[in-house]
Amino acid sequence: MEERLRILLCEDDENLGMLLREYLQAKGFNADLYPDGDSGYKAFLKGKYDLCVLDVMMPKKDGFALAQEIRTVNAETPIIFLTAKSMKEDILEGFKIGADDYLTKPFSMEELVFRIEAILRRVKGKKGKEVTMYKIGRFTFDTQKQVLIIGDKVTKLTTKESELLSLLCAHVNEILERNFALKTIWIDDNYFNARSMDVYITKLRKHLKDDPSIEIINIHGKGYKLIAPEAETVK
Repeated sequence: MEERLRILLCEDDENLGMLLREYLQAKGFNADLYPDGDSGYKAFLKGKYDLCVLDVMMPKKDGFALAQEIRTVNAETPIIFLTAKSMKEDILEGFKIGADDYLTKPFSMEELVFRIEAILRRVKGKKGKEVTMYKIGRFTFDTQKQVLIIGDKVTKLTTKESELLSLLCAHVNEILERNFALKTIWIDDNYFNARSMDVYITKLRKHLKDDPSIEIINIHGKGYKLIAPEAETVK
């Protein structure tokens, strides 16, 4: 019998939290509900979760602060934000922290499950691939461990950073079309996801700055190009 996937659910609205937990459990997940960021973080440290669903506005510790702490412990666990905020700046802040997706309240529980399943499919597909390492300039990029290595320096990447860099490496010295990248990683090429991808491109540029021969350039109206000498795939 396949083991049920575990979800950390942090929501301070008691009624909504209980409804979400019951719905997720009915859909085959194990969902642990916590009413604030502090208790949610303590639970994350003790348990092994496949995905986190975090409300942004919570007492003691908000969802953004909780996500930042989770990211310091584990850069891979997918995070979905639930937010009553619709301001672009708030949504972009979530993506900067390393969120995989967000839902603005009110939302349908069916859509939440759809997004959870879509993220888990991407994660499972990534883990199921043959171990591949890219050599780009002086860097070695381990796609399975999601680490970028140059000399003695090892940088742990988030899932989104790793997925985006993998696409860039697969199209090294060629144009990676913007819409293709959005639909491959974010599923939807809407405004917020496009802005999120821009944020992750900026983060990847910072990670790669130790080798000046490597560059990610914008191709106006088309997408991005990873320029790297001696790029190769290592099985």
